[in-house]
Amino acid sequence: MTSPPEPSDPPIRVLVVDDHLVVRRGIVTFLEETSDIRVVAEAADGAAALAEIQHLKAAGTPVHVVLTDLIMPGLDGIETTKLVRKRHPEVVIIVLTSFGEADRVRAALAAGAAGYVLKDAGVEELAAAIRAGKRGEIHLDAAVTRHLTSGLARPAAPDVLLTAREREVLGHVAAGRSNQDIADRLVISERTVRTHVSNILAKLGLVSRTQAAIWARENGVGFS
Repeated sequence: MTSPPEPSDPPIRVLVVDDHLVVRRGIVTFLEETSDIRVVAEAADGAAALAEIQHLKAAGTPVHVVLTDLIMPGLDGIETTKLVRKRHPEVVIIVLTSFGEADRVRAALAAGAAGYVLKDAGVEELAAAIRAGKRGEIHLDAAVTRHLTSGLARPAAPDVLLTAREREVLGHVAAGRSNQDIADRLVISERTVRTHVSNILAKLGLVSRTQAAIWARENGVGFS
């Protein structure tokens, strides 16, 4: 479990998106228990979420993390993720999911979501996902990952496709570490890490580091 930032750090600004008012209010109440996370807005669908992101950005209080449901009227969580990543690439998307939404979760990851958490997760799990996203790390719920990995294609064994360095970088990605953290650990530049990650994604036929992390775990590539 990750620790909250130091008290001097500014709070992580979160937008909660869900078409059910009771669910939204429940999440907000949960997050009120944390000192380093602040819900700055709520939205009932993707269109409203995009409007809130733009409004808060213009006001000088940009959203850091969007926590979104997948199934919503109008713009669902997948389309919302695509549009947020296109228009506001600095904003992190974390999806709320259940065991019955594996295909939608895969689609959301392909669209650029940085992680996922179960809808019935506790406040510490939810907060950990938000904190990891803000740091540029990946948060993968272990139970959901087991469901997802059963359906991922395996193009070839990682030993065949990847160089030793790429395999090493992939292991750190699977551990949820950010590019800067990986760079510090391997004593290389962050730009070099980004190049390695891009090459890994291309070789494995994947589109996001979150997908790469899932793939790595399925194929036994990882660090503690």
